[in-house]
Amino acid sequence: MAEQLKIIPLGGLDEIGKNMTVYECGGEIVVVDCGMAFPDESMYGIDCVIPDVSYLIRNKKRIRGLFITHGHEDHIGAIPYVLKQINMPIYCTRLTAGLIRLKLEEHALAKTTKIVTVESGMTVKAGKFSVEFIHVNHSIADSVAFAIHTPLGTVVHTGDFKIDSTPIDGEVIDLARFGALGKEGVLALLADSTNVERPGYTMSERMVGKTFDRLFAPCRQRIIVTTFASNVHRIQQVIDAAAACGRKVAVSGRSMENVTKVASELGYMKFPKNTVVDLNKLKTLPLDKQVIVTTGSQGEEMSALYRMAFSQHKQIEIGPGDKVIISASAIPGNENTVSRVINELFRKGADVVYDRADMLHVSGHACQEELKIIHALVKPKYFIPVHGEQRMLQLHKDLALSMGMDRKNVAICENGDVIEIGARAMKVLPGAVDAGDVLVDGSGVGDVGAVVLRDRRLLAEDGMVIAVLPISAQSGEMLSEPEIVTRGFVYVKDSVELIEQLKTVTMNAAQTVKGRRGRDMSELRGAIKSAISSYLFKSTKRSPMVIPVIMRL
Repeated sequence: MAEQLKIIPLGGLDEIGKNMTVYECGGEIVVVDCGMAFPDESMYGIDCVIPDVSYLIRNKKRIRGLFITHGHEDHIGAIPYVLKQINMPIYCTRLTAGLIRLKLEEHALAKTTKIVTVESGMTVKAGKFSVEFIHVNHSIADSVAFAIHTPLGTVVHTGDFKIDSTPIDGEVIDLARFGALGKEGVLALLADSTNVERPGYTMSERMVGKTFDRLFAPCRQRIIVTTFASNVHRIQQVIDAAAACGRKVAVSGRSMENVTKVASELGYMKFPKNTVVDLNKLKTLPLDKQVIVTTGSQGEEMSALYRMAFSQHKQIEIGPGDKVIISASAIPGNENTVSRVINELFRKGADVVYDRADMLHVSGHACQEELKIIHALVKPKYFIPVHGEQRMLQLHKDLALSMGMDRKNVAICENGDVIEIGARAMKVLPGAVDAGDVLVDGSGVGDVGAVVLRDRRLLAEDGMVIAVLPISAQSGEMLSEPEIVTRGFVYVKDSVELIEQLKTVTMNAAQTVKGRRGRDMSELRGAIKSAISSYLFKSTKRSPMVIPVIMRL
């Protein structure tokens, strides 16, 4: 049988986040990215969502390496959880390696994991694959795309990218290499679809720096800036703007402190002399000499900005003397939590600047014209849009077709599909591999499933009712009337009549279940549960969780 290249997305399709793609050829496997996603509102108590890697666990002896495009959570967040099941070497750039090490240290995996740092322009040999690192621009430093050279041809996997001609570090995207690959011939392109709905070009990160300069110069208040902890170039611009005004800067929030420490040690951030100080020292200065850079741009409850807004922060109290700049856009799904924090900041009397039109934030993802440039340079035979919800993938397909691609050479896929590329054709095997969501709750990985989530939703929406029935172990007769306990359903003292009715319903149900050798316990529990549920729905139109407890005395 002729050799084939298999591409298996395990995450990142039909969703934002959880990016993970498997490449398989000649019995060998390389994996690109290993991200997490944030839980939606129906996932009560869940910390994060990671890809189902059961296919990789079954084939772990064939894996030659995990290649990471950049250090954002939706590309590295699942690494500690996956490495506990599959030990594989990680290949990435220096800043990405520093951020991954922070994660591995938290999970006590740093000593057992091999991390190989690779510079842009270098190629790593991994079994039958040669993975070439290509520098791209994104909202985190040291981002790369991959040219994955296989026996069947080269696949270009862009990762998250944009084309920024004036990046903060001066390192523009290596468009020349994309063009050279296109001339050599590219078998397939997998490209970021996040911003495909937006026409034109994404603005340069440098535009945000100009906004900071404009806002900082005339300001006589303390300035508090919140942004994504991983955006080291944004944080650098805050520090530079502060230094230009003679202000000192302190960093607040654990993730922000960790990232700035790693980025400065590796040379990705440079602090002007005597500008960055400890938060306690900053507080001794006049307000117009203070700048605080903090976490919390998404309204996260444990973040420093949230704690400041709701008077829970040990060191910072926000008030009328503060200007708060929110230099980020809300991730889809986080709009309500962000609004809640902004409202609270206004309530405290702070001057809040958050209007997107004020160039406080620029995206790290390519808009339509940038995507067209990559398509024109790479000229792939096959195209698979990735990193996006269904509408984004479909619009990216339309963009490729508008540039002359053959419709049968473009595949819209879902997580778990297997894309087989042979010498002459590409075909998609739908749902050939397990690729669902694995839920992480505390230290538990995958032990919370649909049934547990359903129970949590029931408890959150309608509460629970517990019916305690004491019966004789010998005769099976009821020893006393049942006790009714409720949580999150009704307040017992205000609902005496309903509680008495539930006691009657419970006793009537118990009377209907009698056997030759006393009562069958499971049948008794089932009858009580059914009777209470039915009665409550008829009388209250609510469906709480009902738990019968039989006490044999």
